[in-house]
Amino acid sequence: MIIFCARRRLFLIPLVYASTMGAGDITEPVRSYDRSWGEIEEMLEKAIGRREQWKQWFEQCRRDGDRDGMKEAAKNHKALDGVVKTLQWTLGEEGVEHPLD
Repeated sequence: MIIFCARRRLFLIPLVYASTMGAGDITEPVRSYDRSWGEIEEMLEKAIGRREQWKQWFEQCRRDGDRDGMKEAAKNHKALDGVVKTLQWTLGEEGVEHPLD
């Protein structure tokens, strides 16, 4: 669902995906559901590693006075926070709240 506000009214619009079949076709995404728990855990470890790299890059940019670099690093670090939380939630890690909360 997509929620948006226009003239102080909330509208709920079903979220659909455009098909690559042809112009105008609307279909649901094709999902295989064949990822193993090991693959998800591996992706979590990679995401944590990349998040740490962005944190280090932020600190380097801070030392160098590179404000644009700091902004980019902070943006990517924050995005990876969401990835990490989502993967932890998917794996059922204790203490991890719903990623959208």
